[in-house]
Amino acid sequence: MSSRIFLSFPHLSGNEMKWIDKAFQDNWVVPLGPNVDEFERLLGSYLGKDNTVVALSAGTAALHLGLVMLGIKAEDEVICQSLTFSASANPIAYLGAKPVFVDSEPDTWNMSPEALEEAIIDRKKVTGQYPKAIIPVHLYGMPAKMNEIMDIANKYGIPVLEDAAEALGSEYKGERCGTLGKYGALSFNGNKIITTSGGGALICPGPDEAKRTKFLATQAKEPMPYYYHKEIGYNYRLSNISAGIGCGQMQVLSEHVARRRAIHDLYTKLLEGVKGIHVMQNPSKDFNSNFWLTTISFDRQLNINPEDLRLALEEKNIESRWIWRPMHMQPVFNNAPYYGGNCAEDIYNNGLCLPSGSNLTDDDIQRTADAIIDFFTQRK
Repeated sequence: MSSRIFLSFPHLSGNEMKWIDKAFQDNWVVPLGPNVDEFERLLGSYLGKDNTVVALSAGTAALHLGLVMLGIKAEDEVICQSLTFSASANPIAYLGAKPVFVDSEPDTWNMSPEALEEAIIDRKKVTGQYPKAIIPVHLYGMPAKMNEIMDIANKYGIPVLEDAAEALGSEYKGERCGTLGKYGALSFNGNKIITTSGGGALICPGPDEAKRTKFLATQAKEPMPYYYHKEIGYNYRLSNISAGIGCGQMQVLSEHVARRRAIHDLYTKLLEGVKGIHVMQNPSKDFNSNFWLTTISFDRQLNINPEDLRLALEEKNIESRWIWRPMHMQPVFNNAPYYGGNCAEDIYNNGLCLPSGSNLTDDDIQRTADAIIDFFTQRK
C-alpha cells in the first residue's frame, strides 16, 4: 500500500532541540522560564502585539481565560459561532454561562453578521439584557467578516473574543487574525500551523491585561512569601519545554504558512475541471487565509455523502475529515438558543477537509486530487 497521507501532521524545523536542550541544561523544566518569555516575545513581534501575548497550556485554556478576563459569570449569555470545534463553546459552559449559537454565511463559512445582530436583539427581548461576549471563529484559517462583526459588537457594547486557533498567519485587511477583537486565542496543537505539542496563547489588549492573565494562569497566587489566594486561579501556563518547541517553530512559521497556501493553490488547479466540486477561496482581497486546511464543498444536487468520499480516500491510505458538525446540532448543547438558517448545516453536510500539512509534497497533493477525481468519475 502507498504511504499514509495525513490530514495535518506536525512539521518540525530541526531547530527545536536547541531550545529544549538548553532548558534541560539549565534545569528549566517548569511552567515558566526563558523559553516561555522568548516564545511570547516572538509571537508578539509576529502579531504586532509586543508584551501582550501570554503563552498557555492549550487554545481552550486561552478561550477560557479570555472569557474570565471579560468578566463572564454564571448565567451570562455568550454568542458563539455554531460551525466550529467544541473547544470554542466548552469554556462558556466551564463558567456556568450559556452559549447562544449563530449561523454561518457562505462567503467565509464564519459567523453571519445578520444572524449575529438578530441574536443580540432577540436575546435582549427574552432576557432583558444583551449577551456579554461574542466569539467569532476564523474557520480553517479563513478570516471572519470582522469589520461587520466589530461594527455590530461596538453598536451594542459587547466585547469580542476571537477564536483564531486555526488562523495563525491569516490576515483580514492587512491585520493578523487574533488581533482584531478585544482578546484573541491561538492554538499550537500538533496539527496546527506551528506546534508546541500542545499549547495556546491569549492575545491581550495591553500589558496590564497580559499581567493579569499570567496571574490567573498561575493559580492566582498573591505576591506573598507564603501561598495566599484571594480568588480562583488556574494551572494554565505553558511549560518551558513546550515553549522551546515553539521557539524553534517560530523560525519556520512564515514558510509553513506559505506552503499551506501553495497546497491550496495546487488543489484549486487540480480540481478545477471537476464539475460540482468547489475549493474554498478567499472571498476578496480583504481576506488572506493561511488555508490551515483546504476544504471542498459539493453541489447539493450531486447528493454526495461526505462519508462516502472520506472512505474512498481512506481506502487509498489518505486521511480526510468531515467539516465540523455545528454546535447547535450537538446533543450536549441541544437546549441552547440558535439564530440563523441552514448555512452551517449545509456546509457540514456537503463538504470535506483535505490533507493540507506543510510537510506534504506536490506528489501527495496530486495523489489526493487523483483519488477525488476517480471517486467522482465512478459516480457518473
